[in-house]
Amino acid sequence: MLVELRAENYAVIDHAIAVFGPGLNLLTGETGAGKSILVDALALLMGGKASVDVVRHGADKAVVSCVFESTPTAEAILEENGIDAEGNEIILRREILSTGKGRVFANNQPATVAVLKQLAPELALVHAQTETLTSFDQAQQRILLDRFGGISLESVAEAYARWREAATRLEELLQGEQDRMRMVDLWSYQRKEIEAARLVAGEDEALETEKRVLANAEKLYTAAMSAFDQLYEGGASAEAALRAAVRNVEELARYDGRFEEAAQQLESARATLGDVSASLRDYAEGMNASPERLAEIEDRLAVLDRLKRKYGKSVTEVIAFGEVVGRRLAEVEDRDEILKTLRLAQDVAAMAYRTAASALSEERQAAAVKLARLAESQINSLAMKVRFEVAVSSPGPGSGEQSGWTACGWDEVQYLIATNAGEPLKALDQIASGGEMSRVMLALKVSVEEGAMKPKRKSPTPRTLVFDEIDVGIGGRAAEAVGQKLKSLSRGQQVLCVTHLPQIAAFADQHFVVEKRESAGRTKMQVRLLDDRARTHEVARMLSGATVTDTSLQHAAQMIAVSR
Repeated sequence: MLVELRAENYAVIDHAIAVFGPGLNLLTGETGAGKSILVDALALLMGGKASVDVVRHGADKAVVSCVFESTPTAEAILEENGIDAEGNEIILRREILSTGKGRVFANNQPATVAVLKQLAPELALVHAQTETLTSFDQAQQRILLDRFGGISLESVAEAYARWREAATRLEELLQGEQDRMRMVDLWSYQRKEIEAARLVAGEDEALETEKRVLANAEKLYTAAMSAFDQLYEGGASAEAALRAAVRNVEELARYDGRFEEAAQQLESARATLGDVSASLRDYAEGMNASPERLAEIEDRLAVLDRLKRKYGKSVTEVIAFGEVVGRRLAEVEDRDEILKTLRLAQDVAAMAYRTAASALSEERQAAAVKLARLAESQINSLAMKVRFEVAVSSPGPGSGEQSGWTACGWDEVQYLIATNAGEPLKALDQIASGGEMSRVMLALKVSVEEGAMKPKRKSPTPRTLVFDEIDVGIGGRAAEAVGQKLKSLSRGQQVLCVTHLPQIAAFADQHFVVEKRESAGRTKMQVRLLDDRARTHEVARMLSGATVTDTSLQHAAQMIAVSR
């Protein structure tokens, strides 16, 4: 749900804040007050194209921002793009500089317009007067049909993943076959060289340590024996001094019990000193300054260094490289058998995918007929007279064409409409009127939310639906029908709508008025949330015009009461 929308120095807006609530949020106001500007600002935050023309005259930049309630899918999109989630909200901000440059932020962290476009289908779908149908392409049309039919993509997605994995492995084996054969001699030499060395993981580090010891044997012997002499053997050794101290403290302890523990500690220290001294003596006596062993180690390290320069930074990496080369050679040697196995696996996976995709197509065909019938009825109740069809095309299980296979099946879904009698059915993107497009989208959304197949579906995806001037060209009973449908739709999803009709405004859960005012010679726009009294007055203004009469106030109050 959209919680808040802000705009600063955007078009005629100097600073505006709108705090929205659940249900149906309606924006009204005089023509030209700037209602659609707020819709355009939200579209910008959903990844719409920016222009320096939106920067308020005299300002360095325009800033639009919003706060949405978070969803698990939206959080996953943020994480995939390296953006941290912040609690239960998602904060989006976009800045358009007067120089033409811009910046995007998500949760106060730098982002891109691409991230906004990824988030848009999860957060809000904006149907603006000036929009193109790029936000409702074939993928979105398929998603809407699947949602209506309660269709799960899990089985076909799993089958596609298995088929894609098998096809990729087969493709990798077949690609560059000549290059692979040319590499066989090199791989054979590399494997032979690595195997001949009889490598042991970690031996390079152990040999380096042993080399350092042997190369410095004389220094180490002198240091060990000097330490032994100072600690234990010499006349002024630490052991002699400690032994004398122990005798004196023991004498004290005979007369004063407080020194018994001290005497024990000194005796323990003396024992420890003896152990250390013995270790130093043994180390020195065991020192074997063998030039032969040193030469042997240096020769082995030279072999290891040569291999590491060619195959890895450590002996462990060289061993791993040898294992990779061995597998490559095994693939070449067993190529025919491997190809046979991979082709069989691909055929089995392809058959499983065809079965799952065919079942999915049948479900979509059945859902398409039902959605088309229901949507056509809903559209025609909104002051339109149309024919509507949902076309589902697929290659069929007998087709050998695999280029159209996806994790969502192989179907192409397209919504077709004829807005005038005698005209052929055409794609939705050929609808000329933005108002007609908004009403078609409203009818489709209501059909999906209230359709007969609804019990099969999971809970609705949280999303804000925005309709800009959905009431163009309608009035009377048709306008009331639009209001009822918006109200019905808002029970499951938050709806924002810009309207000029009191019949629609009467259904609002939250009613905002957009006003222009002049201050210090500049035009400014403000957005106000209306209380019950102000709301009645605004609906009355929409009924009677500039002069609000007692009759219009009574009529407005009656319309609001009936809508409830």
